[in-house]
Amino acid sequence: MVVLGILRKNLIGLMLYWNWFLKLNIWRKILIMSEKDNVSIGKTLRDARIAKGFTIDDLQQTTKIQKRYLIAIEEERFDDLPGDFYVRAFIKQYADTVDLDGAELLNEFSNKLPNTKTQEYTDKVNENNPTTRSTQRKVDDRYEKLRRKIPMVVAIVVVILVLGGIWYASSLHSQKSSQDNIDSSSVSVSGSSSSTSSSKKESQKKASSSSKKSKVSFETTSNSGSAATLTMKNAPKSKAVTIKTSANAWTSVSSTTAQLWQGTLQSSSHTVKVPTATTQLTFRLGGPSSTTISIGGHKVPLAKLISSQTSSSTSATTSTSSSATTQYGSSSTSSTTTTAQLSSLTIIFK
Repeated sequence: MVVLGILRKNLIGLMLYWNWFLKLNIWRKILIMSEKDNVSIGKTLRDARIAKGFTIDDLQQTTKIQKRYLIAIEEERFDDLPGDFYVRAFIKQYADTVDLDGAELLNEFSNKLPNTKTQEYTDKVNENNPTTRSTQRKVDDRYEKLRRKIPMVVAIVVVILVLGGIWYASSLHSQKSSQDNIDSSSVSVSGSSSSTSSSKKESQKKASSSSKKSKVSFETTSNSGSAATLTMKNAPKSKAVTIKTSANAWTSVSSTTAQLWQGTLQSSSHTVKVPTATTQLTFRLGGPSSTTISIGGHKVPLAKLISSQTSSSTSATTSTSSSATTQYGSSSTSSTTTTAQLSSLTIIFK
């Protein structure tokens, strides 16, 4: 019995507590609803304007809405506006200017605003919205420009078609005329082919003769004793000298103005750069029989010079011996002749 009494008291306390909680929650909801009802659309717009740092004059200049209408909106004196359709239009434009969502604001306070959404209302909203007016004006201007360009485009297309027809007709005519001239041109082609072949032969002859003329050649100007002179005809522009030896030999190269190189080569080669304007080179040879010289890739006939000198010296020795035998009879006199060695070579460029 004691336990039941305690449980009964606790249950009654819990019920009283739950009843008190429900009443408190109801009063809280009523308070929130009353606070929401106290928030007006005019105050919301005014607070947003002040937060943006705009004055009424600034807002009038931006929205083009008269100052007295802006004040009437903030004070919610909607009867002072020109008409019901201006109420929503001005409020939406005001809200968009102060970075509020105009459509959402109108929806939230729709029960406090005139319910005017006719075609007249829509036209007035577009008319009083500078952005809408400028956009519509741009669309109209583009359409007008396009409409003005249509005749010009049509004229250009017509001109292109006419010119294309003329070109097509002229091409057909030229094809027919060329077909008619095939037979007559075939006869002239056979005659011209022979003349062409003869002209080709003449041009080949001229080319061969010119190649012969341009061929590099060496001519002996003088070759006596230890000195010789050669003329290099059709000398190339590049007169680089390459000296090659098969044994230990000393050589020097000089132009008319300076010595270009001197040295001893031991079974090796050396290339000497020669100025393009050089007209003459002189070589001093320590071992001509073991030396070869090339100028611009053309080999100098050095061995031929040495052999000609040897043959001339041999003939001179033979003639001297025979004359001595005639004068002195059968005397057994032996004479030894020393052959002069080529030591100086001059090459003149032509």
